[in-house]
Amino acid sequence: MLRIVLLSGGSGKRLWPLSNEIRSKVFLKLLNSEDGGKESMIQRVCRQLDAVGLLPNTSIVTHKSQFEITQNHIGETVPIICEPYKRGTFTAIALSAAYFHSKLNADPNETICVLPVDVFVETAFFQLLYKLHDALASSQADLALIGTVPRHPSNQYGYIVPYVNSGSDFYSVAQFAEKPDETIATRLINQHALWNCGVFAFSLNFMLSYLKNKGLPIDYDPLHERYKELPEVSFDHEVVEKTAHSVVIPYDGAWKDLGSWDTLTNHLESSVIGIGELCHNSVNTQLVNELPIPIHIIDVPNAIVAASPDGILVASKSKSSQIKQRLSHEWARTMYEEKSWGTSRVLDLSKGDEETETVTSKMVINHGKKIDEPSNMKIKKIWTVISGSGEFTLNDVIGTIKAGDVLEIPCGVKHSLRANRQLEIIEVYIKQGN
Repeated sequence: MLRIVLLSGGSGKRLWPLSNEIRSKVFLKLLNSEDGGKESMIQRVCRQLDAVGLLPNTSIVTHKSQFEITQNHIGETVPIICEPYKRGTFTAIALSAAYFHSKLNADPNETICVLPVDVFVETAFFQLLYKLHDALASSQADLALIGTVPRHPSNQYGYIVPYVNSGSDFYSVAQFAEKPDETIATRLINQHALWNCGVFAFSLNFMLSYLKNKGLPIDYDPLHERYKELPEVSFDHEVVEKTAHSVVIPYDGAWKDLGSWDTLTNHLESSVIGIGELCHNSVNTQLVNELPIPIHIIDVPNAIVAASPDGILVASKSKSSQIKQRLSHEWARTMYEEKSWGTSRVLDLSKGDEETETVTSKMVINHGKKIDEPSNMKIKKIWTVISGSGEFTLNDVIGTIKAGDVLEIPCGVKHSLRANRQLEIIEVYIKQGN
């Protein structure tokens, strides 16, 4: 059996302000879908896996803070393995292996194939995942990878240097080179080197043995309990570069990393998304506006202008990636979130004193969805219903609500809400004490 593990997550900085700690780039619905609408990166890759028959064998690993938004995009059919703390790709893959071993009682000889959820390729790429299983069996290698044929020398990617031999769909790996400068990259390409696109395959037994040799648990629960103390390290650095026998399958098709505004804007259908306009001399400029106010761009070529409740970015496309280094911690507050029940957008923040904080938000609760909140002795809420209808429960007393109703939720009271028709609510959230 071939199991697929999608690695999801990210800090949400490279496509700020649309992305943030919760809504990372893979959840931005900016790509064209087959039905003429828009889809996110995570929806695209799941659709492509489904097209080649691999979605039923797929699991997603992500941080627990992104569980709701992940389920919001892909539904409940794909299992989600939640990391309790953000760590590197090694720990995420280790957690998935422990989950398969102790929770699903998977056969140790099964092949695990790991790939990033933001891979942007044609659907034919995913047919190669089947060949990874065959390559492992034929070569008796510990690892099998997919490497993309480079289009140009680049210092943005790692390289896989193969021993080029004929008569096989795969090559043995001679060495790995991590993001070399362009001069070295040119020399590597002349040696038939491939871009490392972060796709790995190995037997479950290989990963379990690796964990044992590191003195780490192979069962899910004890590994989960020790997660906080595990190192932040990549799978490349911890495993791939230290594995003696690896093979690589070359892929000579389109493969792109949409991790920056410069690359993502090449795949946007329109130069203007949202309210606003570009004048005729703003050549090669894109506007992505999630705010309810217009943005007009005059005589600004080769730029990206992106606006959301989290902030506004105005940058040349060539330098837009610098935003990742420039974001400071005090700007990190998330102003827009997707929840399992709908969305929440912060409208206003204020501090009355050192211990009192008031947050005003607009919540949209989708039809049939439910908010179920535990009691909190420090939080008082006031909900004003703008539109829609539903059922509101306060201290086990059930009542109906409609547009115009004002609901006061005292501190320490359990409450829940179900939308019979889509609800729009203005929430005033008052927190007292730390």
